[in-house]
Amino acid sequence: MRIPLVGFTLLLLFFVATSAQAFPEKHYQNQWCAEQGGQAEVVLADNTRADCITTTHAIEFDFGKKWAEAIGQSLFYSLQTGKRAGIVLILDNPRDRKYWIRLNSTIQHFGLPIDAWEMAK
Repeated sequence: MRIPLVGFTLLLLFFVATSAQAFPEKHYQNQWCAEQGGQAEVVLADNTRADCITTTHAIEFDFGKKWAEAIGQSLFYSLQTGKRAGIVLILDNPRDRKYWIRLNSTIQHFGLPIDAWEMAK
């Protein structure tokens, strides 16, 4: 009886340790925003919430695979605030580097007014 319980516990720990996202988005958001002297979770005039507002930027945080969504959200936050759009892309592992490349290639190709930063796990 004890061996199956130990096996189940080890299996559970393995899945937790290898999960894709070590922390929720809010963890990265709060850490980065505080370091930049920004304000997290700012409610805008239309009742949407910008992830972080600094003196110069309206910033969207997203995990790598959501790089394309981050473009639209950051531009909308910029429109609402009059600040420059920004994206902090959270890269959980080395395989996520492809999303960073996709994001920056799109910004550069279309000349989008977006600054981007990466946060690694």
